[in-house]
Amino acid sequence: MLEDDPLAQTILALCATLGPGKSICPTDAAKDFARAREEDELAWRGHLPRVRARAVALARAGRLVIYRKGKPADPDDFRGVYRIGLPRGD
Repeated sequence: MLEDDPLAQTILALCATLGPGKSICPTDAAKDFARAREEDELAWRGHLPRVRARAVALARAGRLVIYRKGKPADPDDFRGVYRIGLPRGD
């Protein structure tokens, strides 16, 4: 499912560009996804709930990590501001 999902692929590609130890803001993924679909400049806002859902699914699958305040967060129990990144090597 996630392998065929363009939004999940956008999130993974952005994280891969930065590499382990770096993270992206969910709005980065939403904006990049909307831009690729040639949507208007505010359309990214509508993608934020889906970015969160995909990030949670990818974190559950071990493909990425959700960070809160620089520390890995439980993908099933986090609130507020978060970032998304590849698993760190440490």
